[in-house]
Amino acid sequence: MSEVMHYQPATEAETMALGEFLRSVFADGGVVYLTGDLGVGKTTLVRGLLRAFGYQGRVKSPTFGLIESYDIDGFDVHHLDLYRLGHGEEILYLGLEDLVTDDSLLLVEWAEKGAGWLPEADWVIEIADLPDQSRSVRLIPQPGHGSG
Repeated sequence: MSEVMHYQPATEAETMALGEFLRSVFADGGVVYLTGDLGVGKTTLVRGLLRAFGYQGRVKSPTFGLIESYDIDGFDVHHLDLYRLGHGEEILYLGLEDLVTDDSLLLVEWAEKGAGWLPEADWVIEIADLPDQSRSVRLIPQPGHGSG
């Protein structure tokens, strides 16, 4: 899959449902950067994706702890929120090199704050508010990646 895909969920439920589709895209793991303003629905989309993978527990934004990890039947998903990161070098203290494997999924909010310290993205998901109160969600494969 090498084309940009565009979706326009109008509700939180539709954003969560988009996770079901994304499950098939990210089933083999990879690195995904989620971009968008505060409150645009990045964590909601992650919650939908985790539900699609079968996780039924509480999904919270990792804003304060920086990282939340989920083991879903042997499939590792790590959700990072770097909004509060003071300097990209602080990523070294998270131990990502021990968490990220060829078949794990790394979902990163505010990846620009960790530029130069994060693994390169396979995918970028851009989320933006639209004037009609819906959201624009663009799934963008990155050059040389996008195969999961």
